[in-house]
Amino acid sequence: MPYEPTRRQMLNTSIAAGSAALLAPATALGASDGPPDEPFGYCLNTSTIRGQKLPLVAELEIAARAGFKGVEPWVAEIDQYTRDGGTLPDLRKRIADLGLSVESVIGFAQWIVDDDAKRAAGMEEAKRVMDMTAQIGGTRLAAPPAGLSDQDDPDLETTARRYRALLELGREQGVVPQLEVWGFSRKLSKLSEAAYVAVAAGHPDSCILADSYHLYKGGSNYESLAIIAGSAMHVFHINDYPADPPREEITDAHRVFPGDGVAPLDTLFRTLRDSGFRGMLSLEVFNREYWNQDALYVARDGYEKTREAVQKALG
Repeated sequence: MPYEPTRRQMLNTSIAAGSAALLAPATALGASDGPPDEPFGYCLNTSTIRGQKLPLVAELEIAARAGFKGVEPWVAEIDQYTRDGGTLPDLRKRIADLGLSVESVIGFAQWIVDDDAKRAAGMEEAKRVMDMTAQIGGTRLAAPPAGLSDQDDPDLETTARRYRALLELGREQGVVPQLEVWGFSRKLSKLSEAAYVAVAAGHPDSCILADSYHLYKGGSNYESLAIIAGSAMHVFHINDYPADPPREEITDAHRVFPGDGVAPLDTLFRTLRDSGFRGMLSLEVFNREYWNQDALYVARDGYEKTREAVQKALG
């Protein structure tokens, strides 16, 4: 059964370690490490072209040709690559040769659930995926509330203890699990919940993986990102959404490229910049119309529209 610190241990460390790492200091606001119109990097989440059903290596080549510098592959794709005879060291070399970095890996280990057996299995899966991530040159793993879409439990303090246990496992494996906000979930659907858990975990590696669509779906305000230190967000999932269907009915499949919807992206990008965020904007959409188009065209279109939206907001 995964290690879970006691409440006393949590309280002894959470204020010193968690709050300092997660909350944005006022002196950091407005800081800039690079050109004012290019403070972020650009990454392709392979979901954007997954409907074309290409091999992982082909997706990586497309990402590089489209202009992206980072990639965010899914565990299922990496597993398929190895089942087809590929090796992880070779995949790492291919990625490096293309001039790409593995910014994060998308997995769904059930590290958070109440069922002890399922949670133990989830931690084993997280360990396996962290090892795989490290072998291909990655240092981060998405940690969504997988398995809790329709459940209210556990409470936030218990969730924080479980996230800390996952972070400790990540320390051992050299991979940081990013606490992901899922707007449709009954748990961690709001940025405020993720912020509480990340701070209460009391761990120096605590961080948040947010998403423009999920913030909207869960009812979080983009301006709320201003209170989160940019250094506590390494990757940000970027996309846009239409005015219709309404928020209560919108789904992942309705996501569109930045600038093609109604999301207040000017506010989002300015808030991220001013919070000190200098990580990767990872383009993540699940639009079936895009999946019916040429994958390279889709990747290039997404890259160009993302950059245009950033430059419009910050230029």
